[in-house]
Amino acid sequence: MSLQGKTALVTGAASGIGRAIALAYARAGAHVIVSDVNEAQAQETVDHVAQAAPQAQCLLVRADVSKPEDHAALIAAAKDRFGALHIACNNAGISGELKPLAELDAGAWQKVIDVNLSGVFYAMHAQIPHMLELGGGAIVNMASILGQVGAPNASAYVAAKHGVVGLTQNAALEYAAKGIRVNSVGPGYIETPLLDNLDKQTRDSLVDLHPIGRLGRAEEVAELVVWLSSERASFVNGAYIPVDGGYLAR
Repeated sequence: MSLQGKTALVTGAASGIGRAIALAYARAGAHVIVSDVNEAQAQETVDHVAQAAPQAQCLLVRADVSKPEDHAALIAAAKDRFGALHIACNNAGISGELKPLAELDAGAWQKVIDVNLSGVFYAMHAQIPHMLELGGGAIVNMASILGQVGAPNASAYVAAKHGVVGLTQNAALEYAAKGIRVNSVGPGYIETPLLDNLDKQTRDSLVDLHPIGRLGRAEEVAELVVWLSSERASFVNGAYIPVDGGYLAR
């Protein structure tokens, strides 16, 4: 899955799935733009990339995905440093407050929508015009298993991830004939720092939701993202692909 000569952007790349994707892109030969609001942890990702794939160039650009101007700055940085942006993985997201819908504060709802859904719209709104100038590109949007089903107490997250799936499909329809492929990925529960503080009972209950009998690894999500970003997936467009150990097949 060679990405030699390509430049790839990963938002939310400071840890977890985003970091694994940045590493996988670099190992596949791409130059990588690592972006996050947490600059310190994002720098750790850059350091990991330098160690794992010393041939790849890696650029850290701080960005808040809920701000359209930050996406414009990411495109500008890509053009300035590497000449172009060929691949984007719009991965940044937050979990938000877990409360029943009627108890969820409107501000908490809006924060999740701003980052998880509007952030993907702003990203593609900046990325697609640039990719059109290049004659094509590949975009992978990070959805979730909760982009297909509901989950109690997670109204904002579920709504946003359903929205990401729909937004992905629409963008794919609009730009397929112009050489831009847009797909989405739906991870199940993945071993990331977000799960580190769970007690054993809660953790075991999450494992039980996956017929494969374990939680996923960030690297397993990253492998799919790299494939979707490569020419090996040249006929895959507008897809939603779960990486969930059978969660959605139950």
